[in-house]
Amino acid sequence: MEKSNWFELENLEAIDSPGLIFYEDRIRQNIDLLIGMIEDKSRLRPHVKTHKSAEVTKLMLDAGIQKYKCATIAEAEMLGSCEAPDVLLAYQPVGPNVSRFLALQAKFPKTIFSCLVDNLESVKILASAARKNNTQTRVYIDLNVGMNRTGILPDQVLPLYETMEVIAGLKIMGLHAYDGHIHESDYTVREQKVKEIISVLQALSRALVQQYNYKVTIIAGGTPGFPIYAEASDFECSPGTFALWDDGYQQAFQEQHFLTAALVLSRIVSLPAKNLICTDLGHKAVSAENDLKHRIRFINASHLIPISQSEEHLVLDAGANHGYKVGDVLYGLPYHICPTVALYDEAWSVSSKRPPERWLIRSRKRKDTI
Repeated sequence: MEKSNWFELENLEAIDSPGLIFYEDRIRQNIDLLIGMIEDKSRLRPHVKTHKSAEVTKLMLDAGIQKYKCATIAEAEMLGSCEAPDVLLAYQPVGPNVSRFLALQAKFPKTIFSCLVDNLESVKILASAARKNNTQTRVYIDLNVGMNRTGILPDQVLPLYETMEVIAGLKIMGLHAYDGHIHESDYTVREQKVKEIISVLQALSRALVQQYNYKVTIIAGGTPGFPIYAEASDFECSPGTFALWDDGYQQAFQEQHFLTAALVLSRIVSLPAKNLICTDLGHKAVSAENDLKHRIRFINASHLIPISQSEEHLVLDAGANHGYKVGDVLYGLPYHICPTVALYDEAWSVSSKRPPERWLIRSRKRKDTI
């Protein structure tokens, strides 16, 4: 019998709950849409923090995307194991992560690894470690363009570059700027703010050429500003959420037509009162950093109202005479997919072209083998 909705699964008795579901056909469509939104796919450097999966990475590699961005050593190792040609660890290694970062280069020689820096002390530590290992550390200078989380202010870039330029064991690859503070739903407002950042970065690029004859690569933005960077600059772009999409971005960025491609399957485990149902979707199973109404929306039961959530349970008001039974299945669309995926060891991947498969969320761990 034909399914009435794209998300409905067969053989539900084989799927544990709460369970993460990836819809491969829709992921492929999202990758194709991303490539179609930019004139040159060599400018794409998608962030893998959303899916953390070798299988999704391989779908992107098969589509011709060569460059990637990640946030942890484990994510970088996953990318290296996929033989991704170019990987930026968008983090400044400190402590033991310095040696772990260098170990990546030794273990995966087919991958070019780079990382971020925003201060001279870290630069010296990375360069010294590279020299001891008879190699180079490739770095991007991280800029603070308004998020006030990491990076240096734009007027500090040239002095830092001048000092870094003569340090042995170091190769300066370019500039990196993340604008996570820009997430307005109003596209006009978002466009204005992103274009201000583009102007600052372009001015820095011109200054580096004029003073040092150095043409830098610039990596900028995430998902909210991606269409603007793609059209109004020649920078490399790093959207991540596009691969799976979620309810938050679907509501906020309606000019981007990516498909929701990951759901959380939940079952009703109790009927504690006439109007209440309780599911197995606690906050160990879905990202819980937002208020209760902005955590999950059940796309086959959008009328359900969340009442409370604990570690293993989510209680919902289903209304009087609701008709739900213990064991009934609900398909939940997370409001924030990135940290939701990180709660699972694996996803149940479904496709119209093959039987269901289990895909490891391999780099949810802080450490893989390195």
